[in-house]
Amino acid sequence: MDAPANPAHGIFERFLRAGECREVLGCFEELCRELGLQGRGLQLYHGLKAALNYWSAKALWSKLDKKAGHKDYDQGTACASTKCLVVGAGPCGLRVAIELALLGAHVVLLEKRDSFSRNNVLHLWPFTIHDLRALGAKKFYGHFCTGTLDHISIRQLQLILLKVALLLGVEVHINVQFNGLIPPEGKAGWCALLQPSSSPLSHYEFDVLISAGGGKFVPEGFKRKEMRGKLAIGITTNFINRHSRAEVEVAEISGVARIYNQKFFQNLYNKTGIDLENIVYYKDDTHYFVMTAKKQSLLKKGVILQDKADIESLLSPENVDRDALLSYAKEAANFSTNYRLPQLEFALNHRGLPDVDMFDFTCMTRSENAALVREHNGARLLLGLVGDCLVEPFWPLGTGVARGFLAAFDAAWMVRRWAAGTPPLEVLAERESIYQHLSQTSPDNTNKNISQYSIDPATRYPNINLKAIKANQVQDLYLVGTVEVDHKRKSDNRLSTVVSRGAYEDLLSWCQASTAGYRGVEVNDFTTSWTSGLALCALIHRFRPDLDPIQTHQMMLDVAEQELGIQPVLSSIEMATMAEPDRLGLITYLSQFYEAFKTSSGVNFGVIYPVLMPHGAALVPLLCKVSRSLTHKRAQVRDPHPHPRDTPNPCPLPHPTYPLSCAVCPQPAARGDSSDECYFCGRRVYIVERASAEGRFFHRGCFQCRQCGATLRLGDYACDERHGHFYCSLHYPNPTGMDPAQDEPPVLPDGVRRVAEEGEEGGSRRKIVLTPLEKLKLSTLNLTSEAEPEPPPKPARLRLQAAPEALPAQWPGQAWEEEEEEEEEMGLDLGEEEKYPTWKRTLTRRGREAQMKRFCKAQAIQRRLEEIEVTFRELEQKGIKLEKLLRDEGGTPADQKTQWMNQLLYLVQKKNSLMSEESDLMIAVQELKLEEQQCQLDQKLRGYMNKEESLKTPEDRAAEQEILVQLLEVVNKRNVLIQIQEEKRLSELQP
Repeated sequence: MDAPANPAHGIFERFLRAGECREVLGCFEELCRELGLQGRGLQLYHGLKAALNYWSAKALWSKLDKKAGHKDYDQGTACASTKCLVVGAGPCGLRVAIELALLGAHVVLLEKRDSFSRNNVLHLWPFTIHDLRALGAKKFYGHFCTGTLDHISIRQLQLILLKVALLLGVEVHINVQFNGLIPPEGKAGWCALLQPSSSPLSHYEFDVLISAGGGKFVPEGFKRKEMRGKLAIGITTNFINRHSRAEVEVAEISGVARIYNQKFFQNLYNKTGIDLENIVYYKDDTHYFVMTAKKQSLLKKGVILQDKADIESLLSPENVDRDALLSYAKEAANFSTNYRLPQLEFALNHRGLPDVDMFDFTCMTRSENAALVREHNGARLLLGLVGDCLVEPFWPLGTGVARGFLAAFDAAWMVRRWAAGTPPLEVLAERESIYQHLSQTSPDNTNKNISQYSIDPATRYPNINLKAIKANQVQDLYLVGTVEVDHKRKSDNRLSTVVSRGAYEDLLSWCQASTAGYRGVEVNDFTTSWTSGLALCALIHRFRPDLDPIQTHQMMLDVAEQELGIQPVLSSIEMATMAEPDRLGLITYLSQFYEAFKTSSGVNFGVIYPVLMPHGAALVPLLCKVSRSLTHKRAQVRDPHPHPRDTPNPCPLPHPTYPLSCAVCPQPAARGDSSDECYFCGRRVYIVERASAEGRFFHRGCFQCRQCGATLRLGDYACDERHGHFYCSLHYPNPTGMDPAQDEPPVLPDGVRRVAEEGEEGGSRRKIVLTPLEKLKLSTLNLTSEAEPEPPPKPARLRLQAAPEALPAQWPGQAWEEEEEEEEEMGLDLGEEEKYPTWKRTLTRRGREAQMKRFCKAQAIQRRLEEIEVTFRELEQKGIKLEKLLRDEGGTPADQKTQWMNQLLYLVQKKNSLMSEESDLMIAVQELKLEEQQCQLDQKLRGYMNKEESLKTPEDRAAEQEILVQLLEVVNKRNVLIQIQEEKRLSELQP
């Protein structure tokens, strides 16, 4: 194409294509000089429009005019008299600067660097894609969101937003660092302390400061809080993308997590020694990989030289072998793409080094408030936060840029309200009301009509209450004069609360009132009154007569756990045979019944520790049964010498841990018959740290898979009851190699006709009799909705591609050839006859979107489980200290022991609340595992469905039948989980 005759047109073209920050700024400055334009803000934008009557520019003006015409901006006059300083030219800082410019404000943006060098790639939510397109993103970057996964490199995103900001009149200054605020003196206004101090902006006075400077910089006056999980080490790496055909053919990985796909990560570890929790691969300017690695794997591979307790020291440069890190990252990238990426060569970062980084995201921080106002000498300054300094994102979720943009819109709305003269406390209260929604936002719970999104929060957040927080609740966010900030976090004072009455007396009175009138039951204490088991059975029967528990301790403990979610604290042996049961353990156990039933009893004795009923914990035993059947179903092997409990005349004692030593069954005793001894390590296990499964008691940290050592969770483990061994679902042994579930035919869902039996030599096999349409409906269960039309059969020319053993079958590009689509989108002309039809692309995109949602959900669950684990450890440390104090027979005053008891009971209830949340999360984990299985089977089934019936071999038909059987089983299991959740929801609604 010939260069435009008008020099300004050529400069504008260079501006559009500029790929470096300084180049963009230089081209824009040259363009303004060429056109003789001066000024700032929308005045400059209108001057550009009038002077640059060029076809390439006209399309961009059309988009920006449409954006600027929204009613929220009042034709660019809403904030015409407002002066704003934005700190940081990251995506969020640039985005808020654009909105403030559209409002008509004078906007100055500072950036301490002079280049955009971050190659890392961001996942984009649908609304961010629509928003960027409305700003003309495709005009600046033609490859914007052209693939089947929606993402963009941080560098490209910054370039797009910088160009838009400049066109709208934002003043951008690079190589200038913000170091603080200078309060106004005399008649002057608020200014910034800058480096270099010689910057002309040192005298710029502003009345709004928006910080987008990242998590390490938060203006004085804001309070931060931490969200800490278990040790999490992330690795990012970028390889050069030459856009060759071979590179185009390699499918991206929208994300896969260990929590629902253990097999892939086990294969990776077995073949390479690399142990990961998750991995993502995107193609953009670079081949971008991000993963979470386990510390022991990094130590064994020599990446981390020495194990250190302090995370900062652990990952310090002097403790990391850089070459080993590069090798680790490259090996993980090669394996995850099945070694199909040719000649992996590292891209370089801004320091000219291979772009590989290892970082810690164990602890993430967020601001307790989103805004504040400072006043000095009568001059007010509104301060707001966006981006990482507001909420540090958890990288696998793709929330950083999405919630960052939402926060940018919210901040712009706040400035609009400020400029309109709204009282400061009302502005702050409304901003904090909106901020409450930010951390919970997702594509599923924001408004669906993304084309209507604006800076008005009501267009984005459903049913938002802008007055949820009142003005009198944010008075501490209005700071007058010198700011004195207490950077220490507030301690949890709830444990020091003095209870009006003794918890011991309250609990005993409640137990006596609740068991009164039952024959043979007389509760006088927390020792011998409970040894027969009748008192506990009476207590359950008093409030839940429908449960009809058998009068033995073990059955009672089982009923309490399975129906009420109350985990045992003592074993049935201890409760039945000891003349003096563990009084402290019994009290903490009974306190859970009190919390569960005190509302029903109509009795409240004044105990003021919180009601933290473990609603979800009752699902743990059932979850374990569902978990056992997900991948390795237990073989039914009959013991030739059955235990006496299985005979018509069982042993008079219950047996929670088989085998046990007793008069009838003289097998040697195993660990687990004592509740204060860990079943696995044999060490003391205190009440608050005590966990229980299958009648065994143990430390949570000792609950591990016998084969691989992976930490197990209640609700996601398998138990070999014969030997008392515990396993993860991947390693649960199946001695016979048979699948017991094959004994029963699956129940067909609605719309599928029947299951028939065909006699064969040596037995029978099932045959699923389905029409092609029924098969199609079954195979698209999690890809299309019922309201959508069914796609036509895929052309026979598309052949099945064998999936490598190392990869899950449903990964993009592994089950179907999708090269044509990707090549077309990258600009490679394959000819019309070789291109995929529209319905195929739609299904491919939906499949990948579903995979992305599954991955994000898995990572959110994993992160929350890790935070819960950390909280458990904190509770355990406090609980152990309290238990030791309570068991000390020294001369401690009774009042002091009462206070300790109250604190211990509070810890127990808080632990139970966390267990309830954990069990709810484990339900979601089981759902993800089943969704993953269904997706894999769906991909396999499509391969046979799209093959001409006349071309199918007997082996093809047999394989298709087996896939149908497995798919139906997965559907049935998903239905079971749905039923569990519905029953749980209904039970929680009951008074």
